[in-house]
Amino acid sequence: MTGFGRGKYENEGRNYTIDVKSVNHKYADISVRLPRFLNAAEDPIRKKVLDYISRGKIDVFVNFENFGSKGMTIRVNKELARAYLTELKDLSEETGLEYNLSVLDISKFPEILKLEDDQDEELIINEVMLALEDALKKFVSMREIEGQKLVEDIKNRIHAIQKKVEEIQDESSHVVEDYIEKLKTRVAELMEPGAVDENRIMQEIVIYSDKSSIEEELTRLKSHIAQFLTLIDQDSPIGKKIDFLIQEMNRETNTIGSKANNIDITNNVIEIKTEIENIREQIQNIE
Repeated sequence: MTGFGRGKYENEGRNYTIDVKSVNHKYADISVRLPRFLNAAEDPIRKKVLDYISRGKIDVFVNFENFGSKGMTIRVNKELARAYLTELKDLSEETGLEYNLSVLDISKFPEILKLEDDQDEELIINEVMLALEDALKKFVSMREIEGQKLVEDIKNRIHAIQKKVEEIQDESSHVVEDYIEKLKTRVAELMEPGAVDENRIMQEIVIYSDKSSIEEELTRLKSHIAQFLTLIDQDSPIGKKIDFLIQEMNRETNTIGSKANNIDITNNVIEIKTEIENIREQIQNIE
């Protein structure tokens, strides 16, 4: 399911900003991007994300800035500084140029000053998790708002399918009767009066009735719809279960369309399949 959440945490000049975003995916595919010195935090981050999100292509971006002095040490490369001074003094004597360097001047030379990061790894990881928790809560909150609208839309589509199923059931009760009338009319047109074999006609009617019966498919389709409406109101992750039900609904609808030799039923089947495809796209947003 799509979503976004940004979490922040600050302590003693250490600033953390974590972005969590997700797009549709059948499974949980987590990508974590963080500073190299925080590589040890990747596994805890993944586990924490899975506590909140079970489905989606999830990207986690960790940004860390340290404006405090804790864990930061300035090192002066004195040996290199002396080498600079010696060489520059020799250059001054050879060229006659004035030799008037200060300590500040020397500090600006390459590799003289180094800022070494000696952070408390355990402390940093704990603070990262606080920022991540904030981001995930906002992420979930955003998805809940979006999910409520999504569920209402899906319910409306399911109810539209229910209505079409009822119309198909009503129409299916006339299919055999219509076939009998057409068969008798066609036979009467082709054969002489009195030459019609009624037993043969009844056999054809029984065979047609068996082939065109869609009662079992309609019963299963209505059962799937009822299960769908029950699942959609649950708080637990239901995306995979609903995905399976949609596949089964589509299967039963295809069978109905192939068995029912009736234009009205065929039109309703087309409308049901259209709604099913719309729902199939929507449920990719449901966890």
